Amino acid sequence: MPFVKTRDDVALHYTDWGTGKPVVLIHGWPLSGAMWEYQALFLAAQGFRVIAYDRRGFGESGKPYTGYDYDTMADDLAALMDGLDLQGAALVGFSMGGGEVARYLARHGHARVAKAVLVSAVTPYLLKAPGHDQGVPKEVFDGIVSGLLEDRPHFLATFGKSFFGAGMLNFTVTTEIMDWALGLALQASPKATVDCVRAFSETDFRADMRAFAVPTLIIHGDADQTVPIDVSGRAAARLITGAKLVEYGGAAHGLFFTEKDRLNADLLAFLNA
Repeated sequence: MPFVKTRDDVALHYTDWGTGKPVVLIHGWPLSGAMWEYQALFLAAQGFRVIAYDRRGFGESGKPYTGYDYDTMADDLAALMDGLDLQGAALVGFSMGGGEVARYLARHGHARVAKAVLVSAVTPYLLKAPGHDQGVPKEVFDGIVSGLLEDRPHFLATFGKSFFGAGMLNFTVTTEIMDWALGLALQASPKATVDCVRAFSETDFRADMRAFAVPTLIIHGDADQTVPIDVSGRAAARLITGAKLVEYGGAAHGLFFTEKDRLNADLLAFLNA
């Protein structure tokens, strides 16, 4: 299996499919790069080189005790970009993966990057704080951490229902997909799973939005109960010059599966533009 090493010697697992312009897929919490199955197969078949990696602590990557802050995780992405010598890449970040896109551009610039996509992303700032009253109260994230520490498998199984919008009138996700996602989530280090909740909820990316000096597409479901669109997708679109926002009516958080055909078509159109 292919790996690249980070600056602190953590092995990052990745898949590298197809040939052509590179597209780097950055997964969300609490999953792994395998969540991109439907996008990776599709884009590789359309003539792109598709790289999907597992964040440190998740999937088949190394699971250190520390390093689950966005500066470190953005530097991990840089290790992948540099190690594979990617040029003119499109960065596609889902959920907390959008934070890596933002912090990478802020810390490492866009010399290797041609385009950026934020899908259901946590950017620019999730947490309710003084002067940011529209954010999500800290008690919500405290409850997530408590649930993980009490019974991680049960919490993640329950979380998956809202993640995919299971039970909503407009979509019924299969039990098998829910089980698959739970299996990916349980691969992760418990420490990484908890620490990343604090990272994606408490990191303020508003200053990083100025670093998006490449064409940027933002895709978000307006029924997303995991990362509400008003504080994320719509706010990011206001802060990124020239960004295009596409809202999926009635869609929940897990667009990579529930809206996979539409998402694939929108990604392809943007990448080919």
